[in-house]
Amino acid sequence: MKYQIGDKVLLLHSNEEGEIIEFINKEMVMVNVKGVKFPVYMDQIDFPYFKNFTEKKFEPHKKEKKYVEDIKKEKKPDQKEDGVWLSFLPVMDLDEFGDEVVEEFKLHLINHTSLAYNFIYCQNFFGKKEFEVKNRISPFEDFYLHDIPFDDLNDNPVFELEFNPDKPDKKKADYFEFNLKLKPKQVFNKVEELKKKNQATFSFLLFEKYPDKEFHYSDNDYKFSSKAQKIYDIKKAKELLESPRSVVDLHIEKLSNDWRHLSNHEILTMQIKAFEKYYDLALTHFQPSLIVIHGIGSGKLRDEIHELLKLRSEVKTFVNQYDARFGYGATEISFQY
Repeated sequence: MKYQIGDKVLLLHSNEEGEIIEFINKEMVMVNVKGVKFPVYMDQIDFPYFKNFTEKKFEPHKKEKKYVEDIKKEKKPDQKEDGVWLSFLPVMDLDEFGDEVVEEFKLHLINHTSLAYNFIYCQNFFGKKEFEVKNRISPFEDFYLHDIPFDDLNDNPVFELEFNPDKPDKKKADYFEFNLKLKPKQVFNKVEELKKKNQATFSFLLFEKYPDKEFHYSDNDYKFSSKAQKIYDIKKAKELLESPRSVVDLHIEKLSNDWRHLSNHEILTMQIKAFEKYYDLALTHFQPSLIVIHGIGSGKLRDEIHELLKLRSEVKTFVNQYDARFGYGATEISFQY
């Protein structure tokens, strides 16, 4: 092989020098340039010897004196700030037919801002925590998280990230959360797009600028999503929120006096919003458990709630079993913090 780990190389597109730290596959390597790690194709690098040789200048016989005032200060190249990203690097290999296939993905957290953040990263399958890392990411740093096999993406993994500023700022939100759920078809399309454009990675923007401190209390704040974001000031939130409930009855007549003109879809939507509201209230007040009365009926409301609970890492268990008070019409949720 032309290169080895530890070789100094020249990046042809930027004229920067770096060091090879890892071989990704037969066509790509991971390089380190001034503390920043990123993948490049081998045809985009070369040894720096020829550049160094051609740029050598003959020194004159008599050296000209230079004074401190004449020495120009070295300027750091301007670094573009475009947010914090979760990046996926597919590691390719050839199958028995000679076709390129993805074996796994290397996940990186990329900070293209001038601020440092503390973060918690969790990768979940079916509501259970599979991998977690807590650390700090510096400004303009590329932080390697872990590898995930390509086949595991068929199980609809959920990627949860929580950030807070490394240096407290009264004007900034105490925490920022981002949840990403990937579907197999979505990943496949991303990989095919990379091949067509001859690119190395695909990324998801977590935030462009860390959000300012704010808190809005409304039903819209309590919405589960495959790609959810929350910004919250904990102290202020608790002051504004109503008292939590240990038992929540979601029968429509308990939620609204004027419900008879509503369609089944509108009723279900109102019930889900109420569930999400009291679920988040339970978490805010660190309740150990919550009982949700959904009734029996067709089971649609129960099934919707159970699907949401499978995606939440703070859910320790949830059980729908016979209870003398509710029959089979209630689910008990236990939390873990």
